[in-house]
Amino acid sequence: MKKDAVLAQIRAEKIIGLVRALDGPDLIKCARALSAGGINSLEVTMTTPAVIRAFETAAAALPNFYFGLGTVLDVETARLGILAGASMIVTPALRPDVITLCRRYNIPVFSGAFTAADVTSAHAAGADAAKVFPGELFGPAYIKKLKASQPDIAMIPIGGVTPETIPEFLRVGAMAAVAGSSLLDETELEKKNWAAITERARAFTNAVALVGDPA
Repeated sequence: MKKDAVLAQIRAEKIIGLVRALDGPDLIKCARALSAGGINSLEVTMTTPAVIRAFETAAAALPNFYFGLGTVLDVETARLGILAGASMIVTPALRPDVITLCRRYNIPVFSGAFTAADVTSAHAAGADAAKVFPGELFGPAYIKKLKASQPDIAMIPIGGVTPETIPEFLRVGAMAAVAGSSLLDETELEKKNWAAITERARAFTNAVALVGDPA
C-alpha cells in the first residue's frame, strides 16, 4: 500500500470529505463529483454492515481515489476495511490495537482526539495524525494552542470546517481538515445533485489555494 502517497496527497489537497452510508454506485458518483472539484480523499463512516460492500465496490472502481473507513472501533472492522480497499483508517477515539494493525499493513491511521493528552497518546501509539473534534467548539484557536505545545504532531480538525474557516485552520498548523455536511450536503446527496457537490468541492479547493503553504 502506497502509504506515503496517500499522506502526501492529503497534505497537498488539505481536505478530506466525510460521508455517511451510500450504496456502491452513489458512492462512486459522489467520489467522482468530489474529484472533479479537486478533492480526492473521502472518509466513509462505518455506520452499517452494508458500508463494507459499498466501500469495496467504490475502491475497486476508483483506484486513484483515496477512500478511508471511519468510525472504526476494533481490529476486525479495520481489517475488513483494509481488505475492501481502504486507503486509510479513522478511529473516533484512541484504539492502540487498531493503530498497530494499520502500521502492520502500512495503512495511514488517524486517531480521534480532543485534549492535549489525547493528541499525545495518539502520537505515542503510532497514529499518523490526531483527528481533533469537535472542531466547532473552539475553532482554529484551539488547534493553534495544541500545535504550540506539540508542533511536530500532525492534526486534522473536523467540525466547523467550511470554505470560510478552513484557511485559518490551515494557517494555525492543521495538516488538513475534514469537511462533512458543509461539503456533502444531505439534501444534495438525496437529490443526487453531483454538480452541486463538485461546485462545493471547488469552493473548498479555492479557499485552500488562497492560503498557499502555511509553512
